[in-house]
Amino acid sequence: MADCFVGEKEYFPNIEKIKYEGPKSDNPLAFKFYDPDKEVGEKKMKDHLRFAVAYWHSFCADGSDPFGSATFAHSWTVGAKTPMEAAQNKMDAAFEFFTKLGVGFYCFHDRDMAPEGDSPAESEKNLFALVAKAKKLQEATGVKLLWGTANLFSHPRFMNGAATNPEFGVVALAAAQVKAAIDATIELGGQGYTFWGGREGYMSLLNTDLKKEKDHLGRFLVMARDYARKQGFKGVFYIEPKPMEPTKHQYDHDAETVIGFLRHHGLDKDFRLNIEANHAELAGHDFVHELETAAAAGLFGSVDANRGDPRNGWDTDQFPISHYETAMAMHAILKAGGFTNGGLNFDAKIRRNSVDPSDLFIAHIGGMDAFAAGLEIADRIIGDGKINAFVKQRYSTFDTGDGAKFGKGELTLEQLAKIGTDGGYGENGKNGKNRGIGITSGRQEHLENILNRYMLGLW
Repeated sequence: MADCFVGEKEYFPNIEKIKYEGPKSDNPLAFKFYDPDKEVGEKKMKDHLRFAVAYWHSFCADGSDPFGSATFAHSWTVGAKTPMEAAQNKMDAAFEFFTKLGVGFYCFHDRDMAPEGDSPAESEKNLFALVAKAKKLQEATGVKLLWGTANLFSHPRFMNGAATNPEFGVVALAAAQVKAAIDATIELGGQGYTFWGGREGYMSLLNTDLKKEKDHLGRFLVMARDYARKQGFKGVFYIEPKPMEPTKHQYDHDAETVIGFLRHHGLDKDFRLNIEANHAELAGHDFVHELETAAAAGLFGSVDANRGDPRNGWDTDQFPISHYETAMAMHAILKAGGFTNGGLNFDAKIRRNSVDPSDLFIAHIGGMDAFAAGLEIADRIIGDGKINAFVKQRYSTFDTGDGAKFGKGELTLEQLAKIGTDGGYGENGKNGKNRGIGITSGRQEHLENILNRYMLGLW
């Protein structure tokens, strides 16, 4: 990656390339924990974490919300005479930001990168004009595309869904947009392609044929996969679970729901899950729960790194700061074998009153530092092995004998019941032998105390 991005205009002129200065540094524009070339286990930090910047929140958000107008004055929009000129300027600013921040990847929606035209053909033309520019900037900077996707939720035509829309014409328009977005992702060497069903759900069952909509969604994804493979795409497809908002109920509600959906439609060989922390919270789960669930099914893929506010019932998309949450997340990710095609994409936005250009850097620095610290804590947990040894011992009765036979599916219910009846497991007398079978401490508090010691670097 180049040390600094050189373009026709510098959009962040007072900010130099962000460097690692260590935890004692008071410089807000320096990393305290993220040292990209530091070896953690058998990889460098940058290769473990594979950070990506979300094009949409970082360069398209304007600070507006349902109760207030825009607060951000983006320098790349000043003086632009056309939407395409503004998009060209925005891309220059984005790659300057990527390079100064020192990330290896970015992610985009098609409509983030290029403005929509008056027809599908014009929209595609706009997109590929920007794709050509992005390709040159990727080559100049070394920044790569982690994954691309299509925005199938913002335009009014998608108010009743895209692939699940009750009108065939909308489904066809969604297909044209996805086809173009897949082509763009392939052209830019994207390592994945993501589907987020922002409006693939319902507001009321009174006007919804739920079975038809879910069948159509499955069919649409099969068609998209088959097209991409035919075009030579060898990357991973992702589905990003979310339970609600903007719809009352979305069909990709949580990790378990998506896993069942993928298997039902025969998509589990090509698709993986892109887990978002804030979406996990909205589904009533911990972030690490969703990661562990995806990993247990062999379907963990990538992460949208952010956080929500437990007091707000919507997608606040704040930058992650909790070392506890990032440590638990990285522990789950390392146990799953780490990232291959996926990474940590900061699907997060600065607050609408964070209006200084440096705030965008500071927010990302904080998130990157949080995950770097989490990585080192997780590595200590795994390297020391105490927690893993406890878990292994807790299930040790399944390692040998009848327990092992049960795990391998070698027992019938009758055989298992006979073991329970004749094995002495229910006898509580005889000088205390087998007293309280199953009444074995889970030692949760002890393990939480151990975790705190790892968190504070005292182990």
